[in-house]
Amino acid sequence: MDPMNADLPPGARLSVPAYALDRADYAPSAPIAPEGATVSAVAPESPAWDAGIEPGMVVTTVNGSALDDMITWLWESDDDEVDLVVYDPRDQTSTPCTLERYPGEDWGIEFDGAIFDAMRTCVNACVFCFMTMLPPGSRDSLSIRDDDYRLSFLQGNFVTLTNMTDEDVDRVIRLDLSPMNVSLHAVTPAVRRRVMGKNEHRGIEVLERLMDAGIEIHAQIVLCPGINDGEELDRTLAYCEAHEQITSLGIVPLGFTRHQKRFKTSYSDDPDAARQVIEQVRPYQLRALERFGRHTFQMSDEFYLDAGIEVPPASWYDGYPQYYDGIGMIRSYLDDTAALLANHRSRLAAIGRAMAVNGLALAVVSGTSAASTVGNLVEAPELGGTVIAIRNDYFGGNVDVTGLICACDLLEQLPGNLVNVVLILPSVMFNSDGLTLDGYHGDDIRRELERRGARVHIASTMPFELADTLEHALGLCGPGQSVKEQRV
Repeated sequence: MDPMNADLPPGARLSVPAYALDRADYAPSAPIAPEGATVSAVAPESPAWDAGIEPGMVVTTVNGSALDDMITWLWESDDDEVDLVVYDPRDQTSTPCTLERYPGEDWGIEFDGAIFDAMRTCVNACVFCFMTMLPPGSRDSLSIRDDDYRLSFLQGNFVTLTNMTDEDVDRVIRLDLSPMNVSLHAVTPAVRRRVMGKNEHRGIEVLERLMDAGIEIHAQIVLCPGINDGEELDRTLAYCEAHEQITSLGIVPLGFTRHQKRFKTSYSDDPDAARQVIEQVRPYQLRALERFGRHTFQMSDEFYLDAGIEVPPASWYDGYPQYYDGIGMIRSYLDDTAALLANHRSRLAAIGRAMAVNGLALAVVSGTSAASTVGNLVEAPELGGTVIAIRNDYFGGNVDVTGLICACDLLEQLPGNLVNVVLILPSVMFNSDGLTLDGYHGDDIRRELERRGARVHIASTMPFELADTLEHALGLCGPGQSVKEQRV
């Protein structure tokens, strides 16, 4: 966001008089802080603590190298001695220091983020880009189209590789940044151009160079009906089958909002089409299993939900390499629910009894797609709770996942009377700042729902974590006790 216009209404801009650009006092006179990694926390009695490093300081170099990202930090700080230059904004001084540690000891320093220089942004024009489908007035940070290869390695983000320089590629190979998560989508140049835009060719060039160097790849296809499905999907699957470095391929269906005119339907509206894709992929899965002992080709949960087909057993997910791409979450939830009911039924029953004795009712919020899955636990006789499925009117289209629930829909669709209701709000609704996608803070939502009488808890709704939350909320756990700790 442009800070000059930060306090103005959306769409308004502050005009700078031409004469202001010629004035000596137009630019700030204070020195500009050097680039580097801002320290967010320092552990007491750690090497960083002993060196006098404090939150707010900026580490600008490590072993003489500019500290541009966490990869540089991890690479350069791997020994038991490290040389830093630290900038203190309070007196605007830069000071060299040497940190030493015992073998295995942590440096005791945390940084604000993983990328310390400019974020690499997307140079593509993908037809399914969710950023182009946001509602008017969405906060600016939601429109940042990151496509940074460093976040692929550090955080598992999927990247297209189309904006990587030769130097970037050399770095990935030299430092063996493996695995990388790559958005592939299609392999035929004309189809890739239609899906991604004019820079599509660079992505394949980089991908093949990385694979030739031995970098493991987790790939992804966003499947768009009538664009990269059918014969093109077969070509893409065959390409992946021919490249052993691609150890998993996630296939996810097109998602779209009502704030665009390009798409009107997807697999969520066509169960037969969803089933056909599942059957189209199955031979590749079976061949990969025979060849490598893994299925490799992974269908997202939505395909099975859309097709009305039970999700496969856990063995089909090869250890869940693309879990956070929405692949295997349903199976994992069902298996954890089964384990919880089989091994901790008495503890769940104790939760249910405590709720009844105190005249409380349990309600758990979910997106519409996962509501029936969550209900396997929440609505079990031991808990006797209710799942409240929130319809996503804010985004519209076929958006129905829990992580994209917005406060406006939540507050509108929840009952006005929530007296004596223990209400669980999924923590995945909120970002690290506690905000929903429509900009409401969790504390404000909590206050409104408490005004309606609810006892609100923002927590994970995964089975073991949900049981832990309820036990602690009802005072059934002693210090340090939890269901999760006893899951084995």
